[in-house]
Amino acid sequence: MTGRLIYVMGPSGAGKDSLLAFARKHLMGESILFAHRYITRPSGNGEAHVALSVEEFAARSVLGLFALEWSSHSLRYGIGIELDAWLARGCTVVVNGSRQYVQHALSRYPHMEVVHVDAAPHILEARLGARARESAEQVAARLARRAPFSLPDGVRCTTIDNSGVLDEAGHALIAFLKAEADVQ
Repeated sequence: MTGRLIYVMGPSGAGKDSLLAFARKHLMGESILFAHRYITRPSGNGEAHVALSVEEFAARSVLGLFALEWSSHSLRYGIGIELDAWLARGCTVVVNGSRQYVQHALSRYPHMEVVHVDAAPHILEARLGARARESAEQVAARLARRAPFSLPDGVRCTTIDNSGVLDEAGHALIAFLKAEADVQ
């Protein structure tokens, strides 16, 4: 594969979806593609994904139609196999991944670049509360577990702080993506 895979991850509420939407809008026409996620949850709340029923997701999984797939918070997430075709054609491809799944993703794509989006704890709490997907107790439990992650030696991880205005973090991500696309 000659393309570059950029794996964006971070805690819930860090603003990954907003950041990716910002970058997608500003990079239209570039050879940087943003892979859609398939999720067993209705779409909405600013999250761009393809909603699938549990049955649809399972059928696609059995057929091998996901390049990457994982479970989190009682939901299933997948990235379609079109990812491999895009990489084979030399594109830079950005995926919205999971910290808990990063080791599995690295086993399939050992040369992928990792971007960790984070935000201050009080920002995460406010954003999770505003989404209204979970009760206050569930939000508190999610914040308390702050899932740690580790990367093998040699895997580069770029951190973007998305605690402030979206414009700042968005332009940082765009600069990173353009630099990666130029490396090819």
